Amino acid sequence: MIYDLLLILYFIGCLVGLWFVFKKAGVQPWKAIIPVYNIIVWIKICGKRWPWYIYFLIPAINVFTFLLMVVETAKVFRRYGFWEQTFAVLFPCIYLPILGISKKYEYTDPSQLPPHKVGKVRDWIDAIVFALIAAVIIRGNILEFYKIPSSSMEKSLLVGDYLLVSKMTYGARVAMTPLSFPLVHNVMPLTNGQTESYLKWIKLPYHRYPGLRNVKRFDAVVFNYPDGDTVCTAWQSNKSYHDLVREEGYDAINNAKYLPVGGRMVENHIRVRPVDKRENFIKRCIGLPGETLEIKDQTVLIDGKEIEMPVEAQVTYAVNFKSAKTDPHKLLRSVGVSDEDYQNALYEGTPFLLLPLSKPMVETLRSRDEIKSVERLMLPINDSSQMLFPHAYGYNWTIDDFGPVLIPKKGMTVPLTLETLPLYRRIIEVFEGHKLEVRNGRIFIDGANCDRYTFKMNYYWMMGDNRHNSADSRYWGFVPEDHIVGTASMIMFSKDKDTGKVRWNRFLKCVK
Repeated sequence: MIYDLLLILYFIGCLVGLWFVFKKAGVQPWKAIIPVYNIIVWIKICGKRWPWYIYFLIPAINVFTFLLMVVETAKVFRRYGFWEQTFAVLFPCIYLPILGISKKYEYTDPSQLPPHKVGKVRDWIDAIVFALIAAVIIRGNILEFYKIPSSSMEKSLLVGDYLLVSKMTYGARVAMTPLSFPLVHNVMPLTNGQTESYLKWIKLPYHRYPGLRNVKRFDAVVFNYPDGDTVCTAWQSNKSYHDLVREEGYDAINNAKYLPVGGRMVENHIRVRPVDKRENFIKRCIGLPGETLEIKDQTVLIDGKEIEMPVEAQVTYAVNFKSAKTDPHKLLRSVGVSDEDYQNALYEGTPFLLLPLSKPMVETLRSRDEIKSVERLMLPINDSSQMLFPHAYGYNWTIDDFGPVLIPKKGMTVPLTLETLPLYRRIIEVFEGHKLEVRNGRIFIDGANCDRYTFKMNYYWMMGDNRHNSADSRYWGFVPEDHIVGTASMIMFSKDKDTGKVRWNRFLKCVK
């Protein structure tokens, strides 16, 4: 509530400031509260030309333009100080009313302003500070660029795609860790991932401003890695700290100064990261709050009804060639198989290749004379029950036969038993911050014996389109609403990492 109130006060402060600025400029002040028209009048008062009207129509650019207009307003009142203009950009809701109300400041028509020159150093400092402030505001509240680092979303999103991520679609999330180095996510550059880029002195509660809509099924969603609350810096998000502890033991991970990664010893630290500083992942939303999800024979069922896989989604197939003379690498590359997938598909002593393929790729391969067969595979049962969510014995699920699992919804109450507790334990302890204990076969939450639990947040089920090569909710469970960053809306640029060529056919392509 307090954040919404602050946002309202921000806009009211700016409008009040413009009211009095207009009045000093000899313009009827009521024009300051008419949407769109107030921008037209404001631009005229500051003596700017017609391109400025266009700038206000372009998303993200209009944020730069608004802040520039605040600086230009200061100039027509002959206010040129560096720190004053910096304050104006940071707090226009305070500065504009001061400028308009105070009798010390008088408006001067732009055509009557005397020349005011600043040195080159001051000019550069002004430009850098202004650009930095505007970029931080835009990156935190409107949009951000994101590079696809892995093949978990192929063939819908490819390695080398540069995405435009909209943070306004679901509503901008207030920065929970505000003291951080600007334009850096969680580690400082040139520190090999060992130095954090933020301070934990101030932590703000989760709040999301109203968005354009809620998360929908099949949205490509960017979110903070739910299993990334604790990080082993030697591995970062390439391997979950919790998986490492399950595999190697607590002492082996937490007491090791160096760990073997990729054939070399890497310095290791254990970090606990706040929600908004966990690694960014991108997956497709498959299950929504309150739904029951189940996977049978690679088919996803929601509340018992089958849903279709995205057209470009991939699963593993065994590809057999008719002749040993065929160049499999060349043929497979022609249908879109990456070099990485091809290298991972080579198994000595087998007459076939195991490849992640989409339906269009399968149809193309089956039509080729060089191909003997293309058969879908089912992955084996995970006997240990430790690799997949909920990492507990008794849940003998596989990535192709999984569930059923109920996806929590805010306000929903579920019965808690020793059998169902593994599904919701991490939600109760980590995401919603309660102390949970099991004593003598009974469950205690914050010291009270409980046989049911009511969820405080909505949760989502995310899966990669490359179903057999994706670390997703099948491995680490639910994604809380406070971890949601935004939705991938457009591919701004794309470059094939295998060939180095620009994929011009993906330029400005909407994400589906």
